[in-house]
Amino acid sequence: MLKKTTPATPEKIEQISLDALVPQNHLVRKIVKVIDFEFIREAVAPLYCLNNGRPAEDPVRLFKIMLLGYLFGIPSERRLVQEIQVNLAYRWFLGMGLTEKVIDAVGLMTVKSIYRFLIILLSRPLPKG
Repeated sequence: MLKKTTPATPEKIEQISLDALVPQNHLVRKIVKVIDFEFIREAVAPLYCLNNGRPAEDPVRLFKIMLLGYLFGIPSERRLVQEIQVNLAYRWFLGMGLTEKVIDAVGLMTVKSIYRFLIILLSRPLPKG
């Protein structure tokens, strides 16, 4: 007998853990098991002002976003933001809830530019004197 599926209704509420929706063998789970990303927060803490300016994005999350783009071959910031919006495994990896807003592509491009500048700056020998 042919079974007809009933379409999901937008007002239907289901309670489920995001953790339950990410496969156990997904690459992001393997990464989380072997890497503690907290060292990033400690490394960049001196670069942030504690009492001035607008609240900054979490540097660990920003690094993880860039890592996702690299690992999964997502070439542009706009595409990366779109993928994070719909991919539950990416949201789980980033510690984001289903309704949490993703950083916009322009903000992500700005952060990447700043990080690139810092990497170039820090890789050069300091001038003497």
